[in-house]
Amino acid sequence: MLGSMMMRPLRIADILTYAAEIHPTGEIVSVRTEGDIHRTTYRETSERVARLAHGLNAQGAKTGDRIATLAWNGYRHFELYYAISGIGAVCHTINPRLSAEQMTYIVTHAEDTMLFVDLTFVPLVAALRGQWPDGLKIVVMTDRAHMPEGDYLCYEELLEGQADSYDWPEFSEETAAALCYTSGTTGNPKGTLYTHRSTVLHAMMVGLGLPAALQPGKKILPVVPLFHVNAWGLPYAAPLTGASLIFPGPALDGESLFRLMDTENVFSAWGVPTVWLGLQGEIAKQGRIPNGFGDMVVGGSAAPASMIRDFEERGVNVCHAWGMTEMSPVGTQGNLPAHLEHLSMDEKVALKGKQGRRIFGVDLKIVDEDGGRLPHDGEAAGELFVRGNAITSGYFHNDEASAAAFDAEGWFGTGDVATIDKDGYLTITDRAKDLIKSGGEWISSLDLENTVMAHPKVANCAVISVAHPKWDERPLLIVVPSPEGKPEVSELMALLDEHFAKWQLPDDVVFVDELPLTATGKVSKLTLRKKYKDHVLPAG
Repeated sequence: MLGSMMMRPLRIADILTYAAEIHPTGEIVSVRTEGDIHRTTYRETSERVARLAHGLNAQGAKTGDRIATLAWNGYRHFELYYAISGIGAVCHTINPRLSAEQMTYIVTHAEDTMLFVDLTFVPLVAALRGQWPDGLKIVVMTDRAHMPEGDYLCYEELLEGQADSYDWPEFSEETAAALCYTSGTTGNPKGTLYTHRSTVLHAMMVGLGLPAALQPGKKILPVVPLFHVNAWGLPYAAPLTGASLIFPGPALDGESLFRLMDTENVFSAWGVPTVWLGLQGEIAKQGRIPNGFGDMVVGGSAAPASMIRDFEERGVNVCHAWGMTEMSPVGTQGNLPAHLEHLSMDEKVALKGKQGRRIFGVDLKIVDEDGGRLPHDGEAAGELFVRGNAITSGYFHNDEASAAAFDAEGWFGTGDVATIDKDGYLTITDRAKDLIKSGGEWISSLDLENTVMAHPKVANCAVISVAHPKWDERPLLIVVPSPEGKPEVSELMALLDEHFAKWQLPDDVVFVDELPLTATGKVSKLTLRKKYKDHVLPAG
């Protein structure tokens, strides 16, 4: 028997409408690329988003269009999140750290019709525009006074003369809302296409899982970029719960972050470990933490125990979270439950170094090589699979990758090897796939290897991760020269430079006579990782 309750579609626009009414004075403070500080509220933002939506319609934007962004964290980028999805189009955030080749691929694959770009990235767009689809409209996110020369539209002029209210259309909650590509696997980047339903549910899930930061009166600094998996859901969860957002723009160094947090009385900051290393240095220099700072969420890669201890001893709660692009992205959070608050500092640091416990709406399982389920006893380690309402059911226009990503039960394979204990704590122990995570960004070792193998003087090669004090992991290239001779390191780097971004290139090259092999004749990455675990990378 079915119940008799109303069925209203979940829509992203309703989050901002709600915030404008219930949390009207919640703030959005932004460091602008123009050099100043911009302040607004959720109520004022709701009106500007309505004007932007009218402006998009005036440019011919329609339901299902992919509209891209290449921008820092700021109020205009936030406005695009809501205006684009609100009219039924798809907000496609582009990571500026991608190589030119990868960026061109995703703009073409997504079939973007418009691109909104911050002033910082105008030179990048100008250099690549000729490789992108004809007819792509470029909008520079500034006012007329700061517009660069060239065939560009002006963001603020799109809003001029438009109505500050909008009758948001009703459509299925399964309507596509946002698109984010990940280069964390082999081959071309793969797109995750979020829906209105998944996004609204994820905002609720994050708000429920991280209540200390997500509440009225709290100020949150998203250092995690809006172009990186929806800034971990903060553009949706913050207005829904009434928390204010303090956007840092392009200034992400420790000194700039400290100054902004100190001035704005930021309570919670979210970002990858490399960012907090910089803030740690500034805190040590200042001899104090920023005013009001009491909470931080760390994700993207494992947080060092020393970092967790340092912040905890200064009175800052550290929450280690884990997730993936394909998961919207938050899957777990590491805040300690009340019954464990009595633990010693050593015990707390050890527990907070794990990847946390699942948030509501995310199911976890670990399996053996045959797909059999393993117990959650903290001992058994297996490949981690996930499922839930905010987890992808397949990649955008990529049937081959989709088919390989799921098991027979329909669970998504994360590519991580993990344990789960009886209390639900997840610990990532290894990777089932040969990936390198540097500063929270994925690097495919296989893609690097395939490119290097094209060099005539390379007989075989392997790329593994090596520990790095700042970036967590960096790639090390191990090469077996061919009988024709040994290639120069500069030759290999020049070859890689044609296809990869600078940050994806190996930090060092080692030449060997042969690579260790497994019983099946494959290169043993496990053996190589053990051999080079103490390898010291060149300075710089």
